[in-house]
Amino acid sequence: MIRVENLSYGFPAKDLYSDISFTIETGQHCALIGSNGTGKSTLVDMLIHPDKYLYDGKIIRDEDCRIGYASQFSIRDKSQDCTVFEFLSRRFTDIRKEIDGVCEEMASAEEAEALFERYQELLDINEAMDGDNYESNILKQLNVAQMGDLKETGLSQISGGEYKLLQIMREMLLSPNLLVLDEPDVFLDFANLNSLCRLINEYKGTLLVVTHNRYLLNHCFNKILHLENGEIQEFEGNYNEYRCAGFREKLKLRMQHVEEQEEIARTERMVEILRKRASDMVNPEIGKSVNAKQSQLDRLLARQIKAPFIEVREPEIVLPDVEAGEAPRTLLKITDYQVDFDKELLRNVSFELNAGEKVAIVGANGTGKTTLIRDILKNDNPSIHIDENIRYACLSQLQGESVDEDKTVYQVMQDHGFGSKESIKEYLAKYCLEAEVADQKVGQLSGGEQNLLQLAMIAESGAELLILDEPTSHLDIYGQTALENAIADYKGTVLMVSHDFYLAANCADYVLLVEDNTVRRMRTRNFRRMVYEKYFDSKYLETDKRKQELERLITAAFRKDDLIAVEKLCDELEAIDRF
Repeated sequence: MIRVENLSYGFPAKDLYSDISFTIETGQHCALIGSNGTGKSTLVDMLIHPDKYLYDGKIIRDEDCRIGYASQFSIRDKSQDCTVFEFLSRRFTDIRKEIDGVCEEMASAEEAEALFERYQELLDINEAMDGDNYESNILKQLNVAQMGDLKETGLSQISGGEYKLLQIMREMLLSPNLLVLDEPDVFLDFANLNSLCRLINEYKGTLLVVTHNRYLLNHCFNKILHLENGEIQEFEGNYNEYRCAGFREKLKLRMQHVEEQEEIARTERMVEILRKRASDMVNPEIGKSVNAKQSQLDRLLARQIKAPFIEVREPEIVLPDVEAGEAPRTLLKITDYQVDFDKELLRNVSFELNAGEKVAIVGANGTGKTTLIRDILKNDNPSIHIDENIRYACLSQLQGESVDEDKTVYQVMQDHGFGSKESIKEYLAKYCLEAEVADQKVGQLSGGEQNLLQLAMIAESGAELLILDEPTSHLDIYGQTALENAIADYKGTVLMVSHDFYLAANCADYVLLVEDNTVRRMRTRNFRRMVYEKYFDSKYLETDKRKQELERLITAAFRKDDLIAVEKLCDELEAIDRF
């Protein structure tokens, strides 16, 4: 369906791809993964709009290839006066109206050849979309997503997560040859994430999905495309198999590296011995032997394996270094808070946040969590009181809300008290933000890079209270893990809104659950149990938790060069998938 051959592309300050090649075959569900800032969204746009770019290599698509696309950013026009069903059916009804209009024109036209061609083109489009059965297809899709009861609901009345699913459903219903989804899981609550998983697995067409969501990666794909360091890795199989294969390959390379180093050391000793002999006596044969051994050594050094998909970039996220308070102290107090727009969202919300606590606010899309966070940050609501002596910092889920997108990264960092450009570049490198990022405008960064930039600034803020709104959104898997570890090590206080189960379950002392228009406190253990019973399969979550632990142990063993332990742990990891 799509074939990419020796594609190279970049900007003046940065090369994105170097001679990459891959294929997407009909019917495959492909996941495109990679570190933040590697150019995944740009690659997707090049596949859809190749004429917009000047690149080397080839992008070859079937002549009649229709590509559908759903963006990671779902902007809703709330003035749209239509129901959910009307929203999904609009493209089909528009095609039918156009067909009827062309028929009317043909009835009275003297020259109908062009009209007939248009008529046939519209019929072909309608047939490709299965337009004659669009009503039943829409109902089926809504039921797959467990949204059948929203059929007659006004578009302005549904949550942001539900609207995002509707956008994906609409593209699926149009039956493109290839459907591209760019981070479709971002900001989805647990219920909507499950619905997305079902929609993807029920979809019979070809998919290319940019995602960092481990749940989707484990359940929805039969091919992995991994973009890293300007190169791409094709893997036929699911994500679990890819991770296991990656560890095995890394183990093989490390063992080969050990053997190479031993051979290099032996060769270096031989070269040294021969050079000494050559200096002690004049013998052309010894001189030739020295040159031959030196050439052998040069070849060994040159062919040492470089593996861009083995040693991936992992940010060094470090949160402010603050002292843990000794006496109990209330930093934030909410009393009888309420908020409403077209309808009442929250009422009778009361809770306290004490120094040293790490708390996750969790709830369905559209229940007022982000509104609550914004009101806390404004600190002008009589129901909200923040300790006036506390230093706090925030991370916003809305790009551009807390950082000026029109300024360069360098300017933003200077505004926050950072030093010279070189010191800024050195500091940002720890967060996997490359040197050229300093000269880019913040708005040009990927969503994940913007989150990393916010985290980099928070790290030097000295804040004793962190207010984080969807902090793992857009972060790659390595960044998500690094942030979990950073929050676990942080001595201060954290209040975070998150739909990331792992972040809430692994980092929160307790959960504030938003449901029935209010907030109730829940122990983390009870939260896990509720999530298991209500949304996910407990066996899967426990199994995946064990996999993550094994992966951490494997990484630690690699750092110690304990290759025997790595091999045993890899055996355990692979055994999990066999049972």
